[in-house]
Amino acid sequence: MDKRHSFPPPRPVQDLFSLKDQIALVSGGAGRYGSGISWGLAEAGATVIIASRTLATCEERAQEIRDQGHIALARQLDLESEESIAGLVSWIEGEYGRLDILFNNAVSRSTGGDFSHVSAEQWAETLPVNSTSLLLSTRYCAELMKKQGKGSIVNISSIYGMVGPQFDIYGSTGMENPAEYAYAKGGMIQLTRYLAMFYGGDGIRVNAISPGGYFDDQPEEFVDNYCARCALGRMAGPEDIKGVAVFLASDASSYITGANIPLEGGWTAC
Repeated sequence: MDKRHSFPPPRPVQDLFSLKDQIALVSGGAGRYGSGISWGLAEAGATVIIASRTLATCEERAQEIRDQGHIALARQLDLESEESIAGLVSWIEGEYGRLDILFNNAVSRSTGGDFSHVSAEQWAETLPVNSTSLLLSTRYCAELMKKQGKGSIVNISSIYGMVGPQFDIYGSTGMENPAEYAYAKGGMIQLTRYLAMFYGGDGIRVNAISPGGYFDDQPEEFVDNYCARCALGRMAGPEDIKGVAVFLASDASSYITGANIPLEGGWTAC
């Protein structure tokens, strides 16, 4: 069958968004954005593996999802260890025989501070999670996806991988935007394009989501400044990432790869 012009039979649109019988791995799946991603995938029918270094937090989130009748489980994952990454993917293959969806969501923000005072050692501390683990987790998972001829990989970037930071929105709060975060997230968007081309022939799609500010009880001064510059006049909440996560994971986006979708209420539109 020539895949260039051979298409599956039409399906109802709700079926295109269904993730029933799909196996999904979400790194950092109990965190700020990871929780919404994990909930969305589970609600769409996927078996969701929530993974991070802190197993207890992952299990708490997985239990909340199971309590609502969905399928989720927790696994420990140290993204600074290739052995841990390889071991988890091997476990998934042994347990399920497949992996359909990967969300590279975990991030390290360990440097902080003014760029002019960040040491080389501090900068290097972030690279294992923000750079090397992205390479390793993607490669190990993609090798499993290649065996089934299909998969969806979604990288969670940021608006600060797209545009420069607005330092004045932090005011007197003491909050900051580390340079290494912008470096990592900008690189992630370009790597998404690279990987889309690299894995396209294997049936694996690679896309990115770039969220904006997420409300997490930040100081009122910051929230006011942020919302004043956002077209929709508000910060993101836990429900906002679910829809786009399910879209990119599912067959509803089967002809989309190499894309970066801003999820920022219009922050980058101006």
